Amino acid sequence: MEIITSLSNEKVINWSKLNQKKYRDLSNTFIVEGEHLVMEALKTGCVVELICDEDKIMPVNVPIHYVTKPVLEKISNLPSAPDIMAVCNKLPEKEIGCRLLLIDELQDPGNLGTIIRSAVAFNIDTIVLGKNSVDQYNEKVIRASEGMLFHINIVNRDLMEFIPLLKTEGYQVLGTNVTHGTALRDIRLRSKFAFIIGNEGNGVKEDILDLCDDYIYIPMNEACESLNAGVASGIILYEINNHYFGS
Repeated sequence: MEIITSLSNEKVINWSKLNQKKYRDLSNTFIVEGEHLVMEALKTGCVVELICDEDKIMPVNVPIHYVTKPVLEKISNLPSAPDIMAVCNKLPEKEIGCRLLLIDELQDPGNLGTIIRSAVAFNIDTIVLGKNSVDQYNEKVIRASEGMLFHINIVNRDLMEFIPLLKTEGYQVLGTNVTHGTALRDIRLRSKFAFIIGNEGNGVKEDILDLCDDYIYIPMNEACESLNAGVASGIILYEINNHYFGS
C-alpha cells in the first residue's frame, strides 16, 4: 500500500486548493471532511476519491489514497484533522419543483448550512442561491448542513432575472420584511411558491422586494428587532410545512 507522506506532493497541493472557491469552480469538485459527511456523499455517488489516514479501513468501491496525519492536517480546514476526507463532483442541478426558497446575498456559511438543513426537514424542493451569496460548497456550509446538502436541489441564479420567469410560470413570490406585510400564519399559498430570505444585515434588497407579490413577517415580541437568518428561515419553513402540507 502506497502512503503519501510529502506535503509538496502534487495531489496534496491540488486537494488543498479545493478550500478555495476559484479552484472548486475550475475543477468542478469540492472536498468534505469527516466520516459522517463522507458517508452522506457516498450515498449520492458523487465521490471521486477518498483521502484516508494510513490506518483507516474503508470497504468502498472508489479510489482510496492513504496519507499521513501531517498531510491530512495540510488539507483540512478543521482545528483537528479527521482521518477521512472525500473529493466529490459538484452536484448536478435538477428540476426546480414547486416549493422554492430563494437566497438573496446571504454571506454567513453557518446560516446557509442551517437553512439547508431546515429546507430538507420541511420539504422544500429547491434552494436558489442569488448572486453574491456564499458558496454552497464552502466547507463551513457543508458542515453546518450536516450533510443535508446532498439531499436537496441547489441552483445558482441571478434573482433579478429568475423571479420574473417564476412569475410567468404562476409562482407566488413572497419576500420577508420585518416591519410590514402579512403575518406568516395568515398567508394563503398557491400550489407553486417561492420565499425569499435576505442578507444578514440588510435583509432582502429593495429591487428584489419590488418583484414580490406580497411580504410576510414573523410576529414576535417588540423588544426583539429581528431574528438570525437561519432561525427565521427555520420558523417560516416549519409553519409552511405544518399548515400547508400536513406534517
